[in-house]
Amino acid sequence: MGFRSAGAMLRLLVWAAFLLGCCHGRFVVEKNSLKVTAPDDLKGTYECAIGNFGVPQYGGTMVGFVAYPKANKKACKSFEDFDISYKAKPGAFPTFLLVDRGDCYFTKKAWNAQNAGAAAILVADDKDEPLITMDTPEESGRADYLENITIPSALITKSFGDRLKKAIDNGDMVNVNLDWREALPHPDERVEYEFWTNSNDECGPKCDSQIDFVKSFKGAAQVLEKKGYTQFTPHYITWYCPEAFILSKQCKSQCINHGRYCAPDPEQDFSKGYDGKDVVVQNLRQVCVFKVAKEHKKPWLWWDYVTDFAIRCPMKEKKYTKECADGVIKSLGLDHKAIDKCIGDPDADEENPVLKAEQDAQIGKGSRGDVTILPTLVINNRQYRGKLDKGAVLKALCAGFRETTEPAVCLSEDIQTNECLENNGGCWQDKAANITACKDTFRGRVCECPVAKGVKFVGDGYTHCEASGSGRCEINNGGCWKDTRDGRTYSACTNDGCKCPDGFKGDGKHKCEDIDECKERTACQCKECKCKNTWGSYECGCSGGLLYMKEHDTCISKNGATETGWGFLWVIFFGLVAAGVAGYAVYKYRIRRYMDSEIRAIMAQYMPLDNQGDVQSHSHHIEM
Repeated sequence: MGFRSAGAMLRLLVWAAFLLGCCHGRFVVEKNSLKVTAPDDLKGTYECAIGNFGVPQYGGTMVGFVAYPKANKKACKSFEDFDISYKAKPGAFPTFLLVDRGDCYFTKKAWNAQNAGAAAILVADDKDEPLITMDTPEESGRADYLENITIPSALITKSFGDRLKKAIDNGDMVNVNLDWREALPHPDERVEYEFWTNSNDECGPKCDSQIDFVKSFKGAAQVLEKKGYTQFTPHYITWYCPEAFILSKQCKSQCINHGRYCAPDPEQDFSKGYDGKDVVVQNLRQVCVFKVAKEHKKPWLWWDYVTDFAIRCPMKEKKYTKECADGVIKSLGLDHKAIDKCIGDPDADEENPVLKAEQDAQIGKGSRGDVTILPTLVINNRQYRGKLDKGAVLKALCAGFRETTEPAVCLSEDIQTNECLENNGGCWQDKAANITACKDTFRGRVCECPVAKGVKFVGDGYTHCEASGSGRCEINNGGCWKDTRDGRTYSACTNDGCKCPDGFKGDGKHKCEDIDECKERTACQCKECKCKNTWGSYECGCSGGLLYMKEHDTCISKNGATETGWGFLWVIFFGLVAAGVAGYAVYKYRIRRYMDSEIRAIMAQYMPLDNQGDVQSHSHHIEM
């Protein structure tokens, strides 16, 4: 048996031992829902498994109709060879191509369907079994088209596929809705995600796609982490060597800590290049870089380290070493000694607490299954399925935020369409005040009355929103009537609603009309009065040179008014004088009474007064 086949066999044994040692683990197939809306006998919601390639529309939906080819039913050949096209015409439903499983890779089927113009591909299983995850080929010589697959894919059960084919054969138009909105949990305003990866750069296209993703996603990941929108944790898969093989050459070259933590040989050839144990140590170093950086409240430095290490220390240039890694660590200003302490002794016959924690984390908990595929993203404890691409992954992360809490990057044109731009999303708006109830979210728009300039609007958000509380009149006059004429402004806005001001009548919202007080005889009613209506008020005057008294609504003679006025002033003057004299007399009288009482009190201490005959003496008698 050659080294390559022996290594492959050992990896199988190691993984089998891992699963047997962790019997409670399980693999969970990530799913989305497929809703059939026509024909009637197929209406309902069905489960389908998300393919681990292409771009699933996390947080969104797709509507289309199902087509089943009459030729090339397994889609293993180009549809151009059969002169078949599924490109949708303008205004028409997109095509979801249904194909059969078998004869070629899932990715090949998806690529051929995409080139034929299909918007998505549904693969019907060829046997009755639970749904599985359609993954990419493991062979290192796989085709380059994998990175260019953009349509979403889903595996459906054989029984459901048979029903779809029967309906199409009968001439029915099968309308479906692919829904990824609940494919990922979105409980709050922060997304927690994990990236299960590997420092090995000699595993072919999969390793290349991992490092390309890290390089392209680094900027977005660091911004999200620094601003507290996400909580990121990197992880690394390791295996352990079965006890019977611990002393074998294969285990010694692929494992550290006496077979406890292993990784496959990078070149799958034990006679050249780096060994699996070198990969394990570098994986451990990357975990420790993250732990130390996190302790210093800079966890985002992991992205810098992994990117720089891949550039500066590749296996092909024989730089995949501790010395090169230390240079990267030093350049980032990380604590070198703390990282070495975290790594520990790879030759010790004991558990490494860091790698033990990584192995424990591989086991599925809650809604998340075992991590068995590299690379794997876990978002809000649910495994991501799809292309490892910056745009696709960012869409998935954005789907993990609670609605209306997404960061601005999730609402950019590159990620989603702003539904509020067209017809204001069908929500209420006040164009004059530039206020709208439409809020764009990653999953679509919501109609919710806004808070503008500290003023809360209330209503259903669709047809009606109204400012409430104090300050409401500061925004578009609270939606009430307001007008200005001849330099005078009147408003119907109050803290309680819209009410026409005095001098006007109307609903207060759309109009207030001037009241003609002269015509309605509500002002200037005396016989000699002359009334002139003004906007919002009135003016009263008198005929014949008379003077108008507004408080009495009467007209009086100007001379009489003058005489009366002076007489009134004299009365007031003499009244004030009389009051002053009377006050002074009272004051003098009270002072005199007070002084008399004080004098009498003093004299009573020295001699009896006439009116004190009956008063007993209070003098003291001294006995000798």
